[in-house]
Amino acid sequence: MSAKSEKISPKRSMLRFVIIYVVLMGIFFLIMGFKPIREYFVVDTLYSNFIVIVTHHILSVLNIQSSYHGTVISFPGISLNVLFGCNGLEAVMIYSIAILAFPAPWKTKLAGIAAGLLIIQVINIVRIVGLAYAAANHMEIFRIMHIYVAQGIMIAIALGIFFVYLHYATKLSRLVN
Repeated sequence: MSAKSEKISPKRSMLRFVIIYVVLMGIFFLIMGFKPIREYFVVDTLYSNFIVIVTHHILSVLNIQSSYHGTVISFPGISLNVLFGCNGLEAVMIYSIAILAFPAPWKTKLAGIAAGLLIIQVINIVRIVGLAYAAANHMEIFRIMHIYVAQGIMIAIALGIFFVYLHYATKLSRLVN
């Protein structure tokens, strides 16, 4: 039996996944937080700008008056600054790195990342629209939702979508093998 055909134990496979996940998360946070890199490569700001523009247009369709500048979306009486953690990039990062760490063909990984990015951002924009509506009309509900609920929901959604991906990737793997 060759080394390639040997099965890796589930325990070893899980340890490999965890190690790769932690290393990739560390690299991502290093890149996102390293000041010289941030001066030239501001992914989270560009991402936030995009989310704010889309949110503004959805609010316009819903007849909710708003304006935006950069990462700030404003309503009569309040402005919200959509930064890392609020823009959905953190949930996308958690999800995407888990997919990269999971052993699957690159085509499956890329399809999973693309689908997850789209789903997470649609849900995130709905979340931000809901928070914006609450901020404009029910500040006490906004505070509770923003501080205690909204971020946790995005992490849970990223995890749930990853579980759906795992089902898809393992089912596809069984069909190929």
